[in-house]
Amino acid sequence: MNHSSSRPGAPREPAYLPSYQAVLAETDWGSLQTAFGSGACLPEVLARLLEPDAKVQVTALSELSELVGHQSSIYEATAPVAMYVAGILAHPAAMTLRPYRNVPIRATLLNWLASTAYDASDEVVDRTERYFRGCRTHSTMLAAFRDLRPMLYRAVEPFLQDGHEDVREAAGLAALILAEHPALARSRDDLAVHARRILDASSDAHDRRVAWKALEAWGYDVTDIEPVQEEPWDGGPHSDGRGDLEPPF
Repeated sequence: MNHSSSRPGAPREPAYLPSYQAVLAETDWGSLQTAFGSGACLPEVLARLLEPDAKVQVTALSELSELVGHQSSIYEATAPVAMYVAGILAHPAAMTLRPYRNVPIRATLLNWLASTAYDASDEVVDRTERYFRGCRTHSTMLAAFRDLRPMLYRAVEPFLQDGHEDVREAAGLAALILAEHPALARSRDDLAVHARRILDASSDAHDRRVAWKALEAWGYDVTDIEPVQEEPWDGGPHSDGRGDLEPPF
């Protein structure tokens, strides 16, 4: 999807994040591509994210991962779906606790945004350009999503100080990835604190790698931190595409 195009149903990037209701109502979902065809089914899936049942919410988010993030790819429908997910972070439904984990669904939404943002990160774009030279459609969809990063960051930022540890860590991870955008350079000094926090507290190797690489890319001294080892095709946070969407719910 290209926000600067005149294609019907392709929302243009506003100066602020539109409400989730506006995204749902004003996007021509049927005109947008997913991994499995038209996005006509997406409004129903997105609506289930606001159900009071955490299992229903997580199942819907897992479906979205397949529809607009299959094989860690960006599709036309990925950008408006990400806008919707970012728009409901402050919704009361995001505070539903997941059984067995006692973690607000908000952390899962933030982890989904982090994983999706990583699929359009500088690292992945560089890799994609090496393997898909001349594929204009693919690069256009990536560029459209990347243009949204400042807007998505503004939705994530309030949760960097959330009272729940899992929410804070998920917000920090998403913010670190989104802050690659040049317009967010001034936020990086504050985010360095969150990167250090992830490195000190997280047991997730992918999350630690994102934090380490962000500090390194932004010119911070990381000589006192052991770099996280990675496989040649390490996909970044939640690289299996499902993250914490597996049961138990």
